[in-house]
Amino acid sequence: MDIEFSLALPREAIGIPVVRRVLGDALRSLGVTEGCVSDILLAASEACANVVRHGGPTLRYQVIANVGMGRCVLAVADHGQGLPEIPDHYPPPEAENGRGIQIMKAVVDEVTFDSTPGVGTTVWLKKQLDWQDDAPLPLLERELAGASR
Repeated sequence: MDIEFSLALPREAIGIPVVRRVLGDALRSLGVTEGCVSDILLAASEACANVVRHGGPTLRYQVIANVGMGRCVLAVADHGQGLPEIPDHYPPPEAENGRGIQIMKAVVDEVTFDSTPGVGTTVWLKKQLDWQDDAPLPLLERELAGASR
């Protein structure tokens, strides 16, 4: 069973707490552990902050969340300038910015980028979910799997 939803947001910092609230509430209601929710929210916040900071000239961006098969897949997409290259290095210690990608990579299982200069960038965040013992979604998926046999 897949659950998918999307948010279209203005490219302003005020949208980041909205993403955190909606995504966090959805994951918690499905029974994802708080530690796993925190990791996903941190990665999502970093991806959204990068859009807000670097996603110009687009005025909006989109967050698409898919939960199913025991994992969460997020796509954070803008229609901005695109990235000429994906940074893969740590910034110097005195830098105040530039650690977002490393933070995302530290807390989710997979971070990938689709970027086309002049068209936009999509950041893909994927994480295997940890469930609470009484989580409703894995119970429902097991019931549905048993019914289809």
